[in-house]
Amino acid sequence: MKPIRSLAQAIALASIMSTASFTAHAADIPLGTNALEAHIVTHVLAVDAANFQVTVEGSDKNPVTLQLTDKAKALHNLKVGDKVDIHVTRSIAYVLDTDVNSDRGVSTKTGMTPANKDNPNPGGEAFRQVKVTSKITHIDLKKHEVTLLPPEGKVKVVKIEDPDLQARMKNLKVGQTVDAIFTEVLKIKTSR
Repeated sequence: MKPIRSLAQAIALASIMSTASFTAHAADIPLGTNALEAHIVTHVLAVDAANFQVTVEGSDKNPVTLQLTDKAKALHNLKVGDKVDIHVTRSIAYVLDTDVNSDRGVSTKTGMTPANKDNPNPGGEAFRQVKVTSKITHIDLKKHEVTLLPPEGKVKVVKIEDPDLQARMKNLKVGQTVDAIFTEVLKIKTSR
């Protein structure tokens, strides 16, 4: 992952988020998870609040200008030299929906906690969650494979490597759905 590209994506993500909430269902069974973290520290070289642009130092010491949206309300508090500290966590979780014949689809949830009166520096926390629901169309217990039909319609065969999950494959049914839930959490702090 290129640090400055991630920085641009992180700040863009933070500037366009809106409020939402996570939900869980009793019939959902977690199948597995995977997570990746990144930490980026840079500093501000220039601020153009009128045009919602911030220039920061890139990983190669060259300036990188980031275009933000009008959601960056506290941008006027950002000053040249301010430190920008970004933590990004990306994860994916796989969940089995035990109901048969659920619908395939894609849904997105977003949320944001902006800077507040106690900390007026630009920053905050934001999340984006995308859930892709695929239908099980075939189960091969001998090969430890499950065939999924995702929303875009191109069938995908998934090899189950985990011995614990292989043992639980006998409980799967054609017609059940598997949710792949991609979550990105972003924390941005600025300081002088």
